[in-house]
Amino acid sequence: MTTATPDRLSVGDPAPDFTLSSDTGEEVSLSDLRGRKVIVYFYPAAMTPGCTKQACDFTESLDSLEAAGFEVLGISPDKPEKLAKFRERDHLTITLLSDPDKAVMASYAAFGEKKLYGKIVQGVIRSTFVVDEEGRIELAQYNVKATGHVAKLRRDLALD
Repeated sequence: MTTATPDRLSVGDPAPDFTLSSDTGEEVSLSDLRGRKVIVYFYPAAMTPGCTKQACDFTESLDSLEAAGFEVLGISPDKPEKLAKFRERDHLTITLLSDPDKAVMASYAAFGEKKLYGKIVQGVIRSTFVVDEEGRIELAQYNVKATGHVAKLRRDLALD
């Protein structure tokens, strides 16, 4: 079964809206954050080395990102219970959201075919999006690296 990667989002596209459960059981909707800039990032699995590094980097940058008007939402297919353990274990302060059926990932083209150790597999494509105050894509980055990504994003957003 092969499914093609859906069309990728580009600058100016409307950001697909979503409502997902957080690690605390709270429902979070992108539309509720209109008027703020939102960094939405997709990662494959909580408590894995790369995903932990990326989540810790976002947590370390959260105060300065919030001061610049950004919310940060990390989305993975993990269940809320696993996300709660991830938050507790690594002292994360960013919002973690659960997308177990990967529907939101698919709407952002952050799930599909990717290369893993030289093989084509179906999976989460590590991606980051900046959504502007009106709900449009301001920045779309696919196949980002877990390590160093937050620093690069801060440079891309002219925050450093």
